[in-house]
Amino acid sequence: MKKIGFIGLGNMGFPMAKNLLEAGFTVYGVDLNKQAEQRLAGLGGKTGASISEVARICDLIFTSLPSSEAVEEIYLGDEGLIEESAPGMLLVDTSTVAPEVNVKIEEACRGKAVSFLASPVSGGVIGAVNKTLTFMIGGQKDDYERVLPVVERLGENIFHVNEDIDSGTKAKLINNLFIGFYTAGVAEALNLAKDSGIDLANLYDILHVSYASSRIYDRNYKGFIQDNNYEPGFTLKLLRKDLGFAMDLADKHHLDLPISKHLLSMYEEAIKDGYGDKDMSVIYQKIREQTKSTL
Repeated sequence: MKKIGFIGLGNMGFPMAKNLLEAGFTVYGVDLNKQAEQRLAGLGGKTGASISEVARICDLIFTSLPSSEAVEEIYLGDEGLIEESAPGMLLVDTSTVAPEVNVKIEEACRGKAVSFLASPVSGGVIGAVNKTLTFMIGGQKDDYERVLPVVERLGENIFHVNEDIDSGTKAKLINNLFIGFYTAGVAEALNLAKDSGIDLANLYDILHVSYASSRIYDRNYKGFIQDNNYEPGFTLKLLRKDLGFAMDLADKHHLDLPISKHLLSMYEEAIKDGYGDKDMSVIYQKIREQTKSTL
């Protein structure tokens, strides 16, 4: 698998494509943003080909896309990946989408003798840049073994969840449900600390070596809150999207998750108030401003 296609050269896709180039693969990049393609070309990537051309040229194609709708269009369209790929192609989607989209794509692939793995990733942009991502892969074990030598160049933690195509996606949605809880908890706890006269930097040093420590506390406080800078690593609206998928999954299993429902409402309100395009940690600032407005 020396020729690899990469469709979606955004915050996550671009560094993954770059790392594949540095690992010695020939990478064909496609993105609606032609500046992203030009950046990849400047590093030695191949650009300018259409999706159908990439499907005919490459042995393996990764996708990193922002929504279920975009994934369906790229895979299932009349000139999409499945229609244009030759038998034996392996397609790997690293996006976080609704589980039923994974199932729909797998069913379409069977009719074309094309292989598909649903492999959402965790670790954020920094993980994509540093090749420390976690891959949660659902699909056939032999396809997982085929792609493993490649994804090992992109991440440190590679998991085959099971052969159900949507199993990796379900694991990712549970991961992001936890992230939703942790992000809200950090925001509320730090607001309480701030208004109680506790220095947040000193508190971080204390809690970092206590049971309250967490990777989300580290990320949200050190990366965003302490500098009052909420330029996005992972936007609030993307977190809300994934929480919505998680709640849909709970509904399908007839599970009542009241705290999760309240959490989803909290994020939806923040998005309505204009915070959606900022980093998810901005919920801390939302609580501060909301408190001030009620005094």
